Amino acid sequence: MNTLVNRFLKYVSIDTQSDETVETNPSTRKQFDLAYLLVDELKSIGLSNVNLSEHCYVTAEIPSTVDHETPIIGFIAHMDTAPDMTGKNVKPRIVTGYDGQDIVLDEETKTIIKTSDFPEIKNYIGQDLIVTDGKTILGADNKAGIAEIVTAAEYLINHPEIKHGQIKIAFTPDEEVGRGTINFDLEKFSADFAYTIDGGEIGELEYETFNAAQAKIIIQGRNVHPGSAKHKMINAQRIGFELNGLLPANEKPEYTEGYEGFYHLLSSSGDVECFDMSYIIRDHSLDKFNTRKNLLNEISGFLNIKYGLGTVKVTIKDQYFNMKEKILPVYHIVETVKAVMEEMGIEPIIKPVRGGTDGSALSLKGLPTPNIFTGGHNFHGKYEYIPIQSMEKAVEVIIGITKKYAE
Repeated sequence: MNTLVNRFLKYVSIDTQSDETVETNPSTRKQFDLAYLLVDELKSIGLSNVNLSEHCYVTAEIPSTVDHETPIIGFIAHMDTAPDMTGKNVKPRIVTGYDGQDIVLDEETKTIIKTSDFPEIKNYIGQDLIVTDGKTILGADNKAGIAEIVTAAEYLINHPEIKHGQIKIAFTPDEEVGRGTINFDLEKFSADFAYTIDGGEIGELEYETFNAAQAKIIIQGRNVHPGSAKHKMINAQRIGFELNGLLPANEKPEYTEGYEGFYHLLSSSGDVECFDMSYIIRDHSLDKFNTRKNLLNEISGFLNIKYGLGTVKVTIKDQYFNMKEKILPVYHIVETVKAVMEEMGIEPIIKPVRGGTDGSALSLKGLPTPNIFTGGHNFHGKYEYIPIQSMEKAVEVIIGITKKYAE
């Protein structure tokens, strides 16, 4: 599938990093660079009703090849890459026939994918891996998903003898900053259900996500010359450290897995006079999620009693919610993918997403949207890699789903 690989390498060469500090949609204009390319490509391979909205949503359709009623299925991926690390000047490299040893990404900085740090890479001995040069992300999250959807679409267009119902395709901006569906036109998309192709290792199939919120904390201190500060100085930084210390010590991302939620300190900055902190709060259980938010407010209240009213101000904003409750009534959309994978010899890995996808918001808006693997590993960092063979299997799964629902 050289076309698949070339397509992916072309997409990752385009910088589409989103920006969480900007409220526009899209948050960065450069996401249109990939959108324009995709519009031209989808038209060239024969898709119908190819459109690009003013908010950078690319949509297209593949007409049905059957004369009986079948569900309208959507396939969705996002165009932006994460703010965590630059996606500019991505220079991927293909490791052919991986030998199971450490992979040196950058000699100068000694950036190495060590098998001791990432032992799962040995599952791909003998396969072909696409890696970074150790200076940027790769962008498989989610340009691998885009490449897989476009490749599957091209195959279906070129093989009209394959029976399938109507297929809808969408590529969205700003998923990585939690605003990927703000201006998604569900009525126009008009699918019965959809799948985001946005997961990790081969076999991943996910229909549960975190409940998610972001907390912004502003701590107002009082700066006085340290020589005469007794009973006068209020050190905003130290109050911030105290607040962080009052959160459960083991409920941080580095200590949690599976269904365990967490508080994650994203950033902090300031001085004695004023100190700002930003957290994300995550939990699969809605009750535990609400308890976490309440705890942060209770800690804030305690500190305001201790240091004076108005010292600590907490603003909590919900970002997305667990999509499980919207998937269970139409659970056949999970069972179908599971059956397709098993028929292909892929072991389904059904587990909760320790994050969110566009499918979270879309499901809650009325479009049930589980998540399927792309094949990638170590997203959002320079150690990101993706096996080509896993990408090929993702294409086959997409095609298999469309065929299964036409039977």
